[in-house]
Amino acid sequence: MSERPGSGAMSGNSKPSGQDDSKKDAPEEDFADIDMKAPETEKAAVAIQSQFRKFQSKKKQEVKS
Repeated sequence: MSERPGSGAMSGNSKPSGQDDSKKDAPEEDFADIDMKAPETEKAAVAIQSQFRKFQSKKKQEVKS
């Protein structure tokens, strides 16, 4: 796995990743499996993909400029 550019020590983040002091005292929660066949899940996935494609398109246009 590779690190995202601008994350960690390069961006001045002094905390090690994955260690958030504010979440230490929070109780662990159990999460149910996501029903991948549910219509709501499909709609959400399409919306997320659409936003990601817009982001990628915008990113490519900025690089060309």
